[in-house]
Amino acid sequence: MAPAAMRTAAQSLSDAKPVPFWLDDPGKPAALPALTGDEHCDLLVVGGGYSGLWTALIAKEREPERDVVLIEGHEVGWAASGRNGGFCAASLTHGLPNGLERWPEEIHKLEELGERNLDAIEAAVARYAIDCEFERTGEIDVATEPHQLEELREWHQEAQKLGFTGLEFLDRDALRAEVDSPTFLGGLWDRRGVAMLHPAKLAWGLKRACADLGVRVYEHTRGLELARTGTGMAVRTPYGRVFARRVALGTNIFPSLVKRVRPYTVPVYDYALMTEPLTAGQLDSIGWKNRQGLGDSANQFHYFRLSADNRILWGGYDAIYPYGGRLSADLDQRPETFLKLAGQFFDCFPQLAGVRFSHAWGGAIDTCSRFSAFFGTAHQGRVAYAAGFTGLGVGATRFGADVMLDLLAGEQNEITALEMVRSKPMPFPPEPFAWAGIELTKRSLARADGNGGRRNLWLRTMDRLGLGFDS
Repeated sequence: MAPAAMRTAAQSLSDAKPVPFWLDDPGKPAALPALTGDEHCDLLVVGGGYSGLWTALIAKEREPERDVVLIEGHEVGWAASGRNGGFCAASLTHGLPNGLERWPEEIHKLEELGERNLDAIEAAVARYAIDCEFERTGEIDVATEPHQLEELREWHQEAQKLGFTGLEFLDRDALRAEVDSPTFLGGLWDRRGVAMLHPAKLAWGLKRACADLGVRVYEHTRGLELARTGTGMAVRTPYGRVFARRVALGTNIFPSLVKRVRPYTVPVYDYALMTEPLTAGQLDSIGWKNRQGLGDSANQFHYFRLSADNRILWGGYDAIYPYGGRLSADLDQRPETFLKLAGQFFDCFPQLAGVRFSHAWGGAIDTCSRFSAFFGTAHQGRVAYAAGFTGLGVGATRFGADVMLDLLAGEQNEITALEMVRSKPMPFPPEPFAWAGIELTKRSLARADGNGGRRNLWLRTMDRLGLGFDS
């Protein structure tokens, strides 16, 4: 970055609050008391993010008489569920190309289930009057390099041949009529497959809906240990215990209470900026009347969208894996990444020179080697888990909740029969091999972005092993 551009980027960040924009809201509900003493229930849900909230809610919808308890180690929506970009996608497989590569025989069923899942989220938001600024405006994958444009064009043609007709190819002029950036060369618009929303308000609304249905929610109550007891399970907490017939684990990036699950995920820290609200003139200079979400097509990609009050969220690019999978609040702030993101923002939208950022934050994503969720049971079917959503958990966690509840019930149906549900990703190796492999992959991906998309020997090997990744 040139010195002048660096100064401009730094100045734009000078007043940014080091907290997630979504959580910095006067409407944030008060935390509920921690659990003290012993509790007994039919179903214990561990984790107060989307995964746990949807599980508790759907459990009560299926069986209103079922006694459900949810415990959360901090506050509901505090972690990834309150820090993400608010892209609620229908895809259960981290995009159609990844799903087609991994489960070609099931891909049409997986896409259908994903569409039904997004419809169900939209219906639940309406049914429970959750004011989460839900807008089903879709998402555009943007090409900013010639090779990306050709790849998008080829993929659009292949998707149509396979019967997936929901994508619209936009040439340069058509795209810039939607959102105007001199860096945009074309794109693919998925008009119905993605909704934009306020992620924290979704979590808070689900918390309220759960409580209204009779779920007992305890915050600041971390699950410390899981053990068999009689015909059920017991989870120890800092000030008590919960005895339950069945347990659903929605802890995602935090260490699973089923220790053998831990090697399947690693934390990757993602970062985002939020601008101040745009003026009418600034908004007019970039168009964006249809309020779609956008993401560019590089391996190191950005995602960006408008908030309800016409701020721009700008995130992505850097994905930081801390050695040993360390989780720490210190990693939520990374000034060198914020400076890089700010400079890239003004490269994309030079007409917004002078805009300042109000918030800058980061958080950990639970990543697995197949980039989409995996599922399973433990303790002879008394415990179920879902994890590894890899950035698409805003939508896919609801599907994961259905999977966990079906597995706990011993159901044999179209969901539990899926190869995606019955199989596991490859676990990550121990350190230092995990860190070395992830770093080598990141550097190779960056090199491919600057080399016309050409993947080196390491990436081609990862592709053959089913571990290759692009955006």
